Amino acid sequence: MQEKRVITGIDCHAHIMAVDLPLAPEIHSRPIRDFSAEEYLSVLSANGISHGVLTAPSFYGSNNSLLLDALRSYPTQLRGTVIINPNLEKQDLERQLLAMREQGVVGIRLNWIKKKSIPDINSAQYQRLLVLAKDLDLHIELFLEDRLQEQVVPPILASGATLVLDHFGNPDPKIGINSASFQNTLRGLGSGQIWVKLSAPYRLGYLDGVSIQPYIDALLATNPKQLVWASDWPWVGHENQFTYADSIRWIQSSVASAAIWEDIFIHNPKSLFHF
Repeated sequence: MQEKRVITGIDCHAHIMAVDLPLAPEIHSRPIRDFSAEEYLSVLSANGISHGVLTAPSFYGSNNSLLLDALRSYPTQLRGTVIINPNLEKQDLERQLLAMREQGVVGIRLNWIKKKSIPDINSAQYQRLLVLAKDLDLHIELFLEDRLQEQVVPPILASGATLVLDHFGNPDPKIGINSASFQNTLRGLGSGQIWVKLSAPYRLGYLDGVSIQPYIDALLATNPKQLVWASDWPWVGHENQFTYADSIRWIQSSVASAAIWEDIFIHNPKSLFHF
């Protein structure tokens, strides 16, 4: 059993990978090398961060074995979100989720970005999954194109499940804070129904000069208590373009209040991810 550690920071979105694991169909990215839990924890330690949340990458589909092994090995330092096959029989699905929750799984990921067609969130299978998520206190983590979110977000919120949006809610950078989905994100954040990860600004064009300050200002003005920070390590598709310290600095430097930054960095994710 690991010793309980003082929380000095929580990275709320990172991935571990192994190149020899089979890949799912219809993938839009793939690992370039192995990235182990041990390497990730070493990176965290080098940057003064004590805890992290592993997010299942889309290219393994519902094979969560690597992530679950890491949670079993580091039960006090790591939590995880998994990709689930919703077509399992109800009893099998509930049994699987209960077992995963005992191992440190705190959420179910819907990574539906860049799909030819997105699954039907209103289907019986996904409605059942949402009910189970709510009943088992597992949040729903969503990564989806801006223009498609209005098809998916309202049914998730209607289910009563907690919704966590990746990467600022993934607004269309061509529209910015006036994006309809980002405005809906602000409304959900304000009502306490939605949490938002301040992460991966390079996916919004940050490296090409797009400012993230308007997004952060709008989110902070709405509800800073449901914002969390994440690195998105190891930055699939953007490897070796910046450092881990950069991924902290980009967000921290945009939050003027030290107290609010401490909430985003420690207290908010401690509550959301059950550390």
